[in-house]
Amino acid sequence: MSFNLQSSKKLFIFLGKSLFTLLEAMIFALLPKQQKNVAGEIVLITGAGSGLGRLLALQFAGRGSVLVLWDVNKEGNEETYRMAQEAGAARVHAYTCDCSQKEEVYRVADQVKKEVGDVSILINNAGIVTGKNFLDCPDELMEKSFDVNFKAHLWTYKAFLPAMIANDHGHLVCISSSAGLVGVNGLADYCASKFAAFGLAESVFVETFVQNQKGIKTTIVCPFFIKTGMFEGCTTACPSLLPILEPEYAAEKIVEAILQEKMYFYMPKFIYFLMFLKSFLPLKTALLIGDYLDIFHAMDGFLERKKKL
Repeated sequence: MSFNLQSSKKLFIFLGKSLFTLLEAMIFALLPKQQKNVAGEIVLITGAGSGLGRLLALQFAGRGSVLVLWDVNKEGNEETYRMAQEAGAARVHAYTCDCSQKEEVYRVADQVKKEVGDVSILINNAGIVTGKNFLDCPDELMEKSFDVNFKAHLWTYKAFLPAMIANDHGHLVCISSSAGLVGVNGLADYCASKFAAFGLAESVFVETFVQNQKGIKTTIVCPFFIKTGMFEGCTTACPSLLPILEPEYAAEKIVEAILQEKMYFYMPKFIYFLMFLKSFLPLKTALLIGDYLDIFHAMDGFLERKKKL
């Protein structure tokens, strides 16, 4: 009898809390959540020397954050450094770092801790793409994809998460991809690395939740192609539903999601609907949708970047 009462009580508490969270989500869907103040926060961005990383840095610079810029390209990173200063960043620190090298990540991370302080917002943005069919992709390029797109997240988390836990304050941002949600023709290694990055970010979030570390937030970003040059030559057959995103717009919306502490952020919004369909549609129907949207041929015109990433 006592067991039944306990079970019933637990069920009612669960249903009550579930209803509350659903109502809360509906309210925030209609009335956007207030953005948090990041003035003075130490924001580390990997891959800050160009593209999306640079634009994210400029967004935070205008909000008074202390910026820590990492990139393997020293010249590009120094250009971002100058631009961030002009945009009004409180302080800017640029470090040359190859995020694919574990020991280098740890070494530069120690340098950051000594010279700047504890990183409170970590944005894992650095990424590369080979754009080759699976059997045509050399082993060393596949390994590089995983080193940059996924394993770098392991090392940066290990380097900076302990201080966030000690302070019960921090924000982990994973720039994954829509290719981290669904397999894409011509992107086998890239998809695998982005799926892995997504899984890591989600799992670490669950760990912090279970350990009641409520001050540590997570945001996982999954955008469609962005016009940064990384996916030069790629196309979309349905620009009204799956547009190739303008970099400035993408950066603005990503920072908005971070400041609103959204856990998952997909763009464009049509990707939410596609993921809903993927969860229950028969495989043949899902493949028909992919064929209709011409997603299977999005990479056909891909032009490999020649410069070092």
